[in-house]
Amino acid sequence: MFDPHEPRLFALPPGADFPAALVAGLRARMQGAPPEAMARVTLYLNTTRMRRRVVQIFGQHGAGFLPRIRLVSDLAADMVVPGLPPAIPSLRRKLQLTVLIGRLLDTLPDLAPRSALADLAESLAALMSEMQGEGVGPDRVAALDVSDHSEHWARTREFLTIITPFFTDAEEPDSEGRQRRLALLLSDLWATAPPQDPVIVAGSTGSRGTTALFMQAVARLPQGAIVLPGYDFDMPDQVWAGLDDALTSEDHPQYRFHRLMGLVGATPPDVRLWHDAAPPSAARNRVVSLALRPAPVTDQWLVEGPDLPDLSAAMQDVTLMESTTPRQEALSIALILRDAAEHGTPAALISPDRVLTRQVAAALDRWNIRPDDSAGIPLNQTAPGRFLRHVVRLFGHKLTSDTLLTVLKHPLTASAMDRGQHLLLARDLELKLRREGPAFPTGPDLIAWAGAHSNAHAIGWATALAGALDGLEDTSTLPLTGHIARLRLLAERLSRGPAPDGTGELWQEAPGEAALAFVTGLEAEAVHGGDLSPGEFRDLFDGLISGEEVRAPMIAHPGVMIWGTLEARVQGADLVILAGLNDGTWPALPPPDPWLNRRMRLDAGLLLPERRIGLSAHDFQQAVAAPRVVLSRALRNAEAETVPSRWINRLTNLMDGLPGRNGPDALRQMRARGKTWLDLAAAMDRPLPAPDAGLIPATRPAPRPPLAARPTSLSLTRVEVLIRDPYAIYADKVLNLRPLDPIRQTPDARDRGTVVHTILERFVRERPLEESRDAARARLMALTADVLDDQVPWPAARALWAARMERAADHFLTIDAAEGGQSVLVEGRGELALQGLNFTLFGTPDRIDLLPGGKLHLIDYKTGSPPSDKEQKSFAKQLHLAALLATEGGFKGLGPQQVAKITYVGLGSAGKVTEDEITPEKLEGVRDGLYHLIGSYARQGQGYTSRRAVFTERFPGDYDHLARFGEWEMTDRPDPQDVGLGDTP
Repeated sequence: MFDPHEPRLFALPPGADFPAALVAGLRARMQGAPPEAMARVTLYLNTTRMRRRVVQIFGQHGAGFLPRIRLVSDLAADMVVPGLPPAIPSLRRKLQLTVLIGRLLDTLPDLAPRSALADLAESLAALMSEMQGEGVGPDRVAALDVSDHSEHWARTREFLTIITPFFTDAEEPDSEGRQRRLALLLSDLWATAPPQDPVIVAGSTGSRGTTALFMQAVARLPQGAIVLPGYDFDMPDQVWAGLDDALTSEDHPQYRFHRLMGLVGATPPDVRLWHDAAPPSAARNRVVSLALRPAPVTDQWLVEGPDLPDLSAAMQDVTLMESTTPRQEALSIALILRDAAEHGTPAALISPDRVLTRQVAAALDRWNIRPDDSAGIPLNQTAPGRFLRHVVRLFGHKLTSDTLLTVLKHPLTASAMDRGQHLLLARDLELKLRREGPAFPTGPDLIAWAGAHSNAHAIGWATALAGALDGLEDTSTLPLTGHIARLRLLAERLSRGPAPDGTGELWQEAPGEAALAFVTGLEAEAVHGGDLSPGEFRDLFDGLISGEEVRAPMIAHPGVMIWGTLEARVQGADLVILAGLNDGTWPALPPPDPWLNRRMRLDAGLLLPERRIGLSAHDFQQAVAAPRVVLSRALRNAEAETVPSRWINRLTNLMDGLPGRNGPDALRQMRARGKTWLDLAAAMDRPLPAPDAGLIPATRPAPRPPLAARPTSLSLTRVEVLIRDPYAIYADKVLNLRPLDPIRQTPDARDRGTVVHTILERFVRERPLEESRDAARARLMALTADVLDDQVPWPAARALWAARMERAADHFLTIDAAEGGQSVLVEGRGELALQGLNFTLFGTPDRIDLLPGGKLHLIDYKTGSPPSDKEQKSFAKQLHLAALLATEGGFKGLGPQQVAKITYVGLGSAGKVTEDEITPEKLEGVRDGLYHLIGSYARQGQGYTSRRAVFTERFPGDYDHLARFGEWEMTDRPDPQDVGLGDTP
């Protein structure tokens, strides 16, 4: 097939359909040979998808022999090599490294937190794989001169010496180490007995050391050949010659070919075209080639730019789409793919941003288009994966309400029983936990709740659940085998629910089977994982499962594909969308390397971080040469403005700087084509001219219920709510809706207020006749400890609130003794019936003192800031109304009494106190305001306006979602509407 005396380094240009051209070139060279000659050809390809498409193309030519097709990543797929044991599972090596790194962190705790064990093991495994692939032993790393580096790098260099046994263990080789040994064996074997049949390596760039070593061995064979993908035939020789320095050229898309040519003893003129398949646009390839030249590029642009063809024609099939947000980008891409599907145009979305590709797939689902996603779904995002991640978080600490309910609401929980019964009981338990607690439910708590429940299934359900959750708070260290056994046992018990046996639906269907295979594999290798705490096991499990993927069987659209960047080499799509073209996404930032810095990598002979950028650049150069291309990016992400990908920057800057070749006009046309799709996406989000009733934004509500349904009593504190947010009173008192407490019960300001009021109430009630200041302070702190122990289940909150009371104690005692009054009522209830309005005002002031002059002093304690004078005049009427109650004789046992003053005592860090002297004129104003407020709501025409006078945009309304606040603004006029007339309220 090949002349052994000529270079056998071939290539195809960017944009060429590589699999199709590869097959066409091979068939052309085999023309005239007997049919069985094709079966003697050995073809090494770079990916499984490439192999699948090559086989498909061969099949399109009818019956015939296939070449022997293998993968460069699996050289020994059908070979028996004596003395070369199989590679050990990568999981085993990661677990072994986890143990070693754990010992390192025990001796050097400042190196990294133990929660990073899994990530460090992953990065060290990748480093070991790279060292074995590049033929770099630990001795070379140990010999590095780190005298001019920080102490951190010296410590990591010393640590890397402990991985030496993994390099010398011939019985348990790593996958990459075994691959390199196999490449060396083949090279030695072929040097003495070279195969006489053709051996071809196609589609690989030789970026990894082992692959490059194998490609050198193939190049030395008499019938060996290499076919390179996406080779830039437009680059001048002087540019090729300038790629010698890895430090400045590693990120260039053609650098790997330059390095490979040096390894096989070839030069750019030696590279020949494998097949005469022309790229879709040779002119566009020239533009992209010039744009991606290695720095400095400006002089090359000035010299070679005027020689480019007309850019409007060269870029006529390229669209530049710059979306405002990632959501708009995903929707615009989905519209393009939908249009391609309608017209029967094979289209592929290529992006390293898996979040974006999932958003596009979700957008396509509205038209029942399911793309063929080559990556599948991350296992940790499937139902079984999420379930296992929830379960693993149950170990090592007290069970909280939110954690329990998260597991109970998962669709796989109790999947062996009637799900309706399970969900009903889970809902009832949630309401109980929200309203009554406890914050840390236990098995006996669940059984006690079930015993009082009317559902006959509750006891069995709660008993099974309590048994499964027993002993979860154990924080002791266990072997990894013990953790895996506990995890699997608990997951299967929760999945089957009260059923006596079985595993429910946990391991069913493709995601469940993949999860079972993952857990089984982890069980098989767990003996190598050492001892871990529950938290370390959780982090390790999360890290391991995040690297797994599953492809669920589905009927995908044959013409809509989602590819990774590597698959740009496969091509085969008439329309290619390159999405997520922002720096940090494509190309991605090099991952941080905790083991070797850039200079140490170069000195050791390892790959530089820029290698990833160079590979991404090569993928981009190939994909952008497709017949039709859309370049897409979002101008902003969720956090800030984005930076365009360096390749987009270069391309647009080059075109902007060539007005003589119509560059600016071509760029405007590219953006105009993109704007067409952006406008369509924006149109999908615009309100319809005549939308359905459910799609019309709500108006600001001001419901007017029947007078008989309106509240006939309010507490002192709820009057403030009636002033500020009347709709909340309507929802509470008319609709009888109560806000639920959060699922996760945490110590909040309301809890602290309740605790403080209980402490101060007991302090005043239990006051002895004679007590010194020191004794009072000691009694106050003893009461604080007693109440906190009884009412606050959170240790951190107990300590914090005790410290705050310690700081506020002197301030409180000073205020307590300032007036010399005697407490006559503590947390006592008072009532006042408003004459002629059928309305009762009631309330419970914190404390009422009788002053020596015979007047009353009303006191209210605030754990936050007390209301200002302006707030008291506007809406904070609690103590003024309480003074009115006292004056009118509303407190039993006191009778009508004159009030001297009211005091709000702040117990916060500032210790602010606000006082107001009470005069008959003030009380008369309070009485008039109260009668006017309540009287207005005694008229049918007065509605309960939402957020009527909140005085701040950040007012936390409990019923804002019910009022659909956000669909209307604070400046909107209320929309009064009669409700409940003629119906039962």
